[in-house]
Amino acid sequence: MEIALSIITGVLAVAFGIGGVSQILLTRERYRAIGASQHWVDDFSAAHIKAIGTIKLTGVVGLIVPPLVGVAPVLSPIAACGLALLMAGAATTRFRRSEWVYMAGDVFFVLAFAFVAWGRFSLAPFGG
Repeated sequence: MEIALSIITGVLAVAFGIGGVSQILLTRERYRAIGASQHWVDDFSAAHIKAIGTIKLTGVVGLIVPPLVGVAPVLSPIAACGLALLMAGAATTRFRRSEWVYMAGDVFFVLAFAFVAWGRFSLAPFGG
């Protein structure tokens, strides 16, 4: 279980790290042009999108850094909970916009982060 949790956490961290950096560095228009799945930005200001990107990067740091340095590794599953909540908000936005296929992807991320949190709290906690 340790290996599976580590792989899933790593994949999620890379994906959300790239997404967060993109939201911070790209203009709202350029981020929207990435693809149809990014048209949700029409509902938010540029500052809000940058704030979401910052939250994603903070969550990624929380997922990866504490267990790597061995200081407060309990922050990793807490960060997973936070990112699951972020994606629940994303799914709500998709629901409001009737973007059902994209909402399914957001729900997948909610479940993946919930699995990581559950795994790190109960199944294979760090140092346990």
